[in-house]
This record gives sequence, C-alpha cells and structure tokens, in this order.
Amino acid sequence: MVVEILITVVVTLVIAVPVTALLATKYHNKVTEAKLGNADEKAREIIDEALKTAEAKKREGLLEVKEESIRTKNELDKEIKERRAEAQRFERRVQQKEENIDKKADAIEKKEASIIAREEKLSRQKAEIEKLNEQRVQELERISGLTSEQAKEYLLKIVEDEVKHETAVMIKEMESRAKEEADKKAKEYVVNAIQKCAADHVSETTISVVQLPNDEMKGRIIGREGRNIRTLETLTGVDLIIDDTPEAVILSGFDPIRREVARIALEKLILDGRIHPARIEEMVEKAQREVEVMIREEGEAATLEVGVHGIHPELVRLLGKMKFRTSYGQNALKHSIEVSQLSGLLAAEMGMDVRMAKRAGLLHDIGKAVDHEMEGSHIQLGSELCRKYKESATVINAVESHHGDVEPQTLIACIVQAADTISAARPGARRETLETYTTRLKQLEDIANNFKGVEKSFAIQAGREIRVMVVPEQITDTDMVLLARDISKQVEAELEYPGQIKINVIRESRVIDYAK
Repeated sequence: MVVEILITVVVTLVIAVPVTALLATKYHNKVTEAKLGNADEKAREIIDEALKTAEAKKREGLLEVKEESIRTKNELDKEIKERRAEAQRFERRVQQKEENIDKKADAIEKKEASIIAREEKLSRQKAEIEKLNEQRVQELERISGLTSEQAKEYLLKIVEDEVKHETAVMIKEMESRAKEEADKKAKEYVVNAIQKCAADHVSETTISVVQLPNDEMKGRIIGREGRNIRTLETLTGVDLIIDDTPEAVILSGFDPIRREVARIALEKLILDGRIHPARIEEMVEKAQREVEVMIREEGEAATLEVGVHGIHPELVRLLGKMKFRTSYGQNALKHSIEVSQLSGLLAAEMGMDVRMAKRAGLLHDIGKAVDHEMEGSHIQLGSELCRKYKESATVINAVESHHGDVEPQTLIACIVQAADTISAARPGARRETLETYTTRLKQLEDIANNFKGVEKSFAIQAGREIRVMVVPEQITDTDMVLLARDISKQVEAELEYPGQIKINVIRESRVIDYAK
C-alpha cells in the first residue's frame, strides 16, 4: 500500500511539475505581453508627442527665419534707398561743380582775352612812351645844353646832397631822442650805484720802504763784501737801494709779490738780528709761505666782501694775487671788488640776477693775475681760466666782452662793461705817466687832423674832449654830424682810454668888411 501510495505520489509529482511549469510559463508570457503592449502604447504616445513638438518647433523656426529675412530685406531696402539718395546728392554736386567749372573756364577765357588785349595796348603805349621819352631827352639836351650823362651826374649830386642832409638830420634827431630817453635812466642808475659804492683808491708804486732801527743796520744788511745784500737780491729778485736816506732801505722791483716777500723777509731779519746768507734763505722761504697764505686770505676776503660763493679755490687764489697787481696805479683786486659791487647795484636797479652780475664783475679781470707769467692778453687768459674752472657762459662772455673785444651776449655783460668803465674813469681811480698822457693827446689830435676839411684840432680837459675846427667852405652843417661820428668811430678803434671822449666839431663863418 505504502509503495502504491509512494508511486502514486511520485507519478502525481511527475505530472504536476510539468503542468505547473507550463501554466507558469503561460502566465508569464501573458504578463510580458501585457507589459509589452503598454510599452508600445507609451512609445507610440512619446513618438507622437515628439513629432508634434518637432512640428511645432519647425513651424516656429520657419516663422523666425521668415521674420529675420523680412527684417534683413527691409534693412537692405532702407540702406539701398539711403545710398541711392546719397549717390543722387553726390551726382547733383558733381553736376553743379561741373557747371561752376564751365562758368569759371568761360570767365578765364574772357579774362585771358582781356589781358591779351591789355598787353597789346600796353606794348603800344610803351613804344609811344619810349619814343616820347627819347624826344623829351633830345629836347632837354637841346634846351639845357647838357648831355644825358652830364644831366644824370647833376641829378645824382643833387639827390646825394639831399640824402646826406636827410641822413644827418635823421641821425641828429635819433641821437637827441635816444639821449633824452636814455640819459635820465642811465644817469639815475649810475649815480645810485656810485653813491652806494664807496671804495678807497690807493695809488701803487714800484718801490717799498723798510724802516730800520738805526743806520748801523745798513752795514749788517750789506754784509761782508756785500754777500748779504747779494743773497737777498738773488733770492727775492728785488733790488735793495741803500743810500743816505736815514734809517730806511728802499726795495725796488716791478713784481709786487716779490717786493712783498723781500719786505717781510727783511723785517724778520732786522727783528731777529742774525743776518747771514743761510738765515736770509730761511727767512725768504718763510716770507714766501706767509705771502702765499696772505694771497689765499685776500682772495677769500674779496669773495666774502661781495657775497659771491662757490668759486673754484684756484680762482680764489688768483683773486688774492691781484692784490699785488696794479693797472694805471689802481689796485687790480680793489678794482675788481668795486666792479663787482657796482655790477650788483646796477643789476638790482634793472631787475637782473644780482649774484651773477657780482660774480662776473669780480672775475672780469682775473686774467691780470697771470698775464705777466703767460702769453696773451688778460681778456684771453681770463676767459680761458673761467672755462677751465667751469664758470658759466654768462661769466665767460662778460670777461671776454668787457673791453669790447667780443660782442656782449647778455645784459649782465653790458652791466659789467659799464661798471668797469665807471670804476676806471671815476676821479682818482687811475693815474697815467706823463709820457703816456702826452702820447694819447697827440694821437687824438692826429686822428682828427687826418680827416678832409679839418683845419685844426685841440685836445682839452686832459684828453676828455677834442675840439675840431673845420673849413666852412668844405664842410656844411649837415656834414658836421657825419664828421663827428666818423672821428668818434676812429678814436674808438685806434685808442685805449678810460671813460669817454667828447668830439666837439666847430664850423665858423666870418665876413669882414670895412666902412670908409
């Protein structure tokens, strides 16, 4: 039974499993088919929706493209219309210009025709005028009895006399007007500058006097067989004059520095009392060192006195050397200080750079410190020194032009020139030897006498004025103005003198008759 039951169960199971599997498979297929059907429907719905959306987008895109094309077309049409209008305006302008050109061409043709006709008329008139002129010249020659060349010379002489007269009158008027305008200001500036600058003037000589405690010292200075005096003269380059002058020895020499060294050395020897060649050599060396220190101190004192700073030390030393340099008896350093002060005062009156004017005035004669040692004039040497030690172009031009050798390029150079003249020409500033003085007077008279029409001339007022007497028949009143100017120009070119010289031309006519 049990076996049957088991067999039944097994058979049942064998039959049930395939049936169950078959049923499950069918059910699964039905579910799958249902799902697939739903998916297809959804897919068709999505595709339909997508197609509808794409269609809508397509229609929108086509509409936008259509609108854009319409806008572009409108803009192109508008631009075409504008360009067409502009082209029409340009065409009208061109047409108008062509019309104007045609009108101008017609006018030019008319003018050319008129000019040609006028030229022909002028040519005919010119020929007639030349013919009439020839007839007039022939008639004038017949009436006057002069040829055309003689008449031309006569007319030229008349014109020359008239021009000369007008020139002289014009020069006189211009000079008087310029003097009236300039004299007042110039005198005011100069007088103010001179009043504010009170400088002492010391006349320098070529000798120095050393006082002795007694006359016995003269013998000690001379030494045995004159060895002491020879040593002193050899070392200093100065002549010692020991004569009958009581208690005094005279030192003579043209170099003031050497003379000063000799004076200091001799005074030291007199105080020391020991006078012999070795001691003399020692004292001369000490005196030279003292003089060198004195030179630097004098240069520094000069720069401080005028308030000029920043000058190269070598130029300061050369300024100090000018204490021992003279010009016409005027101390060169004192003169430079005075010119510096006058330049500063004049510059202040005229609103110029006072410091630069003072600097140029102080250095204007710096070449005199070395002109006895080096070749060249003090102007040339001074300008070279200023260039060497980096002075400004204004100062260099003032140095070069203060005697008129070079044209002044700045107003400061003119100020220095005027200050130098004031300092040199003021009373007591300079002195001249009798020979130089008489030579200058003679040269002054000779210059005036060499001019045609001058009868005689006289230099008066110590050479500050020359009176020129002319022949009335040869020199007219108008010629006198030109003659005075010519004489002054030649005096300026040939003579050197301080200040200015007045040229006074005198023309005197006398008529004498006798009553009987």
